[in-house]
Amino acid sequence: MLSALLGAHPPRLPAAALVRVGALFDIAEGTVRVALSRMVSAGDLAYTGGEYELTDRLRRRQTRQDQSRAPRTRNWRGRWEIAVVTAERRPPAERVAFRQTMADLHLAELRAGTWLRPDNLSRQRPDPVREQCAFFTGRPDGDPAALAASLWDLTAWSSRATELLAALDEAEGLAGRFMVSAAVLRHLLADPLLPPELLAPDWPGTALRDRHARFDESFQSMLRGHLVMAG
Repeated sequence: MLSALLGAHPPRLPAAALVRVGALFDIAEGTVRVALSRMVSAGDLAYTGGEYELTDRLRRRQTRQDQSRAPRTRNWRGRWEIAVVTAERRPPAERVAFRQTMADLHLAELRAGTWLRPDNLSRQRPDPVREQCAFFTGRPDGDPAALAASLWDLTAWSSRATELLAALDEAEGLAGRFMVSAAVLRHLLADPLLPPELLAPDWPGTALRDRHARFDESFQSMLRGHLVMAG
């Protein structure tokens, strides 16, 4: 249900349409409606005027998802963005939320309280991050490509991206296409978005985005046709 809403613009669908999404995977209508009610109770969805819509937290995820499909990057000049945590010790829940926010900013933790990445992204830093960190730029003494490889598992990301490229070509049926598209979007969110200078020549990030963009056009058309039948 959430994947369907994350792919909808605006992220709002009637209950009947979400029931039809469940039917793609042989999920009974009653089960779908119970799940929707629980997501409303959990604060993930709001129910207004006969439609379910994402609440603010998941709308922010949708924004990140959309940005991951067409990331805003700039030419890299060798500098790294460095964030040093300066805030006092925080409660566990706040620390978990902070770490997730730093990951959403595509920063990696070098050591406790020190986060960094190549300075090639154009994005806003949320207020909680700016309040808890001091930011600097600098250049590593050693090989920046080796540093990047130590911060992110580039081999695993590349391998999974290659698998997903093949899956996009092989996907059949609306349910199969739905699952593959959702998997690609999740994977793109985890792309460290490094500058080309730090990546292997055959890095599949751009190929996966381009292939998914073409795939998504036909998939969304098919999905809209399926959901219209809910009216």
